[in-house]
Amino acid sequence: MLRWALIFFIVAIIAGLLGFGGIASAATGIAQILFYVFLVLFLIAVVFALLGGRSPPSPL
Repeated sequence: MLRWALIFFIVAIIAGLLGFGGIASAATGIAQILFYVFLVLFLIAVVFALLGGRSPPSPL
């Protein structure tokens, strides 16, 4: 998902440089949405990893 956000960001930069303002703004909006979704999912995964950690094995 982060890859797609980066791709849309690059498309937005190129479109902006070439003068396609509408396409650039649409690509920027999509990139922002994908980045925020990635960020939320990443934080959820980190919280679950910290809360669901395994206890160390007991010594024999």
